[in-house]
Amino acid sequence: MSTDEKLLDVAVVAIGRNEGERLRACLASVVQKVALTVYVDSGSTDNSKTIAENLGAVTVDLDTSIPFTAARARNAGFKAALEHLPDLEWIQFVDGDCEVQPDWLSTARDHLRTHDGHAIVFGRRRERFPERSVYNEMCDIEWDVQPGIAKYCGGDIMARVSVVKEIGGYRESLIAGEEPEMCVRIRAAGWKIEALPAEMTLHDANMTHFTQWWRRVMRSGWAYAAGAHLHGAPPEKHWVKQSRQAWLWVGLPFAVLLIGLPVFGIIAFLVLLVYPLQWLRLYLTLPGSFRQRAISSSAFTLGRFPEFFGQLKYWYDYLLNNQARLIEYK
Repeated sequence: MSTDEKLLDVAVVAIGRNEGERLRACLASVVQKVALTVYVDSGSTDNSKTIAENLGAVTVDLDTSIPFTAARARNAGFKAALEHLPDLEWIQFVDGDCEVQPDWLSTARDHLRTHDGHAIVFGRRRERFPERSVYNEMCDIEWDVQPGIAKYCGGDIMARVSVVKEIGGYRESLIAGEEPEMCVRIRAAGWKIEALPAEMTLHDANMTHFTQWWRRVMRSGWAYAAGAHLHGAPPEKHWVKQSRQAWLWVGLPFAVLLIGLPVFGIIAFLVLLVYPLQWLRLYLTLPGSFRQRAISSSAFTLGRFPEFFGQLKYWYDYLLNNQARLIEYK
């Protein structure tokens, strides 16, 4: 099918906050290709909403009296799309800092059409500027998912509208990890999720500082704790392993250090050798080039610390019944 042909059975929901020119690239890549494009704005203070309106997107403002979550934004966009197109069959969710690749929409729609048991498909998300920082490069490595049937997806997906309705959309209370959590419910309902060997989106993480990377990984730790709390029971055991890893690699060594200091003195610090040894193990076993393995080994080893603090934040908020707030990194 020609990429110039409009897909009248597809709508796009883009979400964003202060994305500016990244949003312009995002919406320009889809508005002329689908029946409807909805942009959901989460309290932007730039000209994001004006950009969206000028490009022809339907705009939705989230209620500012309720804390923002991407899940709330996606659900609001989904609702608006169905109000305009009640008989809609397929919906593409995309983050406002992503540009959709030219062939993706038709490729994804056609695959779902011919695979009745599939609820979601997604493709290769690439980082737009991996060369600008090691943190951007980490993202690009992270996006490289093996094609095939998958357990989870990220924010950029095409979904079967009837299934999103069936399972009730995204869980709005989650400030992170809402996509995999929805996937748990989709698979429990008997549907499949597939990663296609196709280019999907260009993402602009725009991470140039260590603190941005730290907060992004901390958000993942929060998501691991929330996911394990919600769906950690067998048989799913959703993110139980990921949650335990942070406690094992941060909580345990430092507990041993504190207990051992009064007995063994400075020798107790030898327990911290577990970190360079873990880095070396990962470097020798992970796939990819020398550089990719070095980056991934460093990210996995050091990343346990922000993951640990993200989990502490989740349990602190949960036990005190606090409203979770976004952990933003840009």
